[in-house]
Amino acid sequence: MSVIDQIEITHHRLPLDPPFHAAWDGRARAHFDATIVRVTDNEGRQGVGSGDLMLGFDGHETLFVGQDPLDLDRHNIVLSHIDFHYGRCWPLDIALWDLAGKVKEQPIWKMLGGVDPIVPVYASSGALHDPSQLADLATQFLEQGFPAMKIRFRSRDNGGWRADIEGLEAVRARVGDRLSLMVDCNQGWQMPWDTDPSWAFEDALPVARELERLNVFWMEEPLHRADLVGHQRLRDATSVKIAGGEMTRELSSLQTMIDGGAFDIVQPDVALVGGITGLADLGRKLRDTETIFTPHTWTNGLGVLANLHLVAGIGGAPFVEFPFDPPTWSIERRDYMTKTPLTQKDGRVTLSNAPGLGVSIDEELLASTQLA
Repeated sequence: MSVIDQIEITHHRLPLDPPFHAAWDGRARAHFDATIVRVTDNEGRQGVGSGDLMLGFDGHETLFVGQDPLDLDRHNIVLSHIDFHYGRCWPLDIALWDLAGKVKEQPIWKMLGGVDPIVPVYASSGALHDPSQLADLATQFLEQGFPAMKIRFRSRDNGGWRADIEGLEAVRARVGDRLSLMVDCNQGWQMPWDTDPSWAFEDALPVARELERLNVFWMEEPLHRADLVGHQRLRDATSVKIAGGEMTRELSSLQTMIDGGAFDIVQPDVALVGGITGLADLGRKLRDTETIFTPHTWTNGLGVLANLHLVAGIGGAPFVEFPFDPPTWSIERRDYMTKTPLTQKDGRVTLSNAPGLGVSIDEELLASTQLA
């Protein structure tokens, strides 16, 4: 019988030259950090996962070592307790699913009940661009077959969004309705040093009016993540779909926002909340409702892959986020921990039939980027 023998956590840093200017950050990112979690069983099989830093996990290995790797519900409950007391350790859930797939000799998407390995994806930009650059990027995405593109709006600077409307107008003028467009307002959460207030309902409403005019599919994170009443009012006031929930700490909090009518579209990420186990349960429940489930996935290539397996397994999403904003956010940078970067063709990713996540880790590059 397979039992969990060892859990190993390593931290890695890839230098970025030129740096990546994330729209939600305000500080140029000269490196890209990744935490890799490995779970090995007594027969030598190994599962991998990645996402948050696994803060607070040290000392809890004994809660898993010696256990059956296939007892995924049990492991998810333990991780939810660790999440409450310490930090987000959901990358371990991903690694456990990868290991379970190797034990059962099945890809995760099949273990979840999926029948089709093809997942539609949309291009998700990450930096701010001037209007002409943004239109060029949209043209590139259209030529690559993406059905949709997500555009970033700027910080909470008063009226700063008006310059972004000009970029949105430039994209519409260039590609017309051949691309569905979404906008991420980046108001739901902030970096530790960012003390500016998020938009209130009164700030978000005029933005929504402009997005209506430009036929935007959804408006993402338009308010602080806990502003239930503001989200309710905004949904009632606009025809643009309201999306959010990517960084909600607990599934119970996310369920409260969903039940309260905060979102048309909910976006939890398996690497940040609930893991594959928890989000598979949530996603299945939402299939019979009017709330659309499509995960956020801006951690790294392993996180993207885990979210794709989830969606292929449970279905229901119109498409899934594909972080890609070349040249400063290339798939090679995003997926540097894997031997072969995850690619799309004509707006679709085809998952493999290999067991687990179906990914090979680039051990040489991880060794060269490992932090002490």
